Amino acid sequence: QVRLVESGGGLVQPGGSLRLSCAASGRVFSGDRWGWYRQAPGKERELVATITSGGTANYADSVNGRFAISRDNRKNTMDLQMNSLQPEDTALYICNTRRFVSPNYNYWGQGTQVTVSS
Repeated sequence: QVRLVESGGGLVQPGGSLRLSCAASGRVFSGDRWGWYRQAPGKERELVATITSGGTANYADSVNGRFAISRDNRKNTMDLQMNSLQPEDTALYICNTRRFVSPNYNYWGQGTQVTVSS
């Protein structure tokens, strides 16, 4: 079992920045893919960014160039640096770790709220 805990959310003005963090506890295996997803009220959960254990990152078009994902495999942590935040970035940001080979797993955190408003 893996537990994911997010932190770093809050209220920020348009154009501002926030840095989210996700920490995993429990048995985490190498070769997994970590990611950030977000869900706004009344909307579907959507992918924000993912990063493989080798450091290959993938971003949603809506955040590409503004957000940067990183991870520390030794500490089992992942960060999301968010710059030039806009009101449409307001959502609950949720951490995910997924492994597609045995032992395969798919774990989610509870999320951290990000609100972009003046």
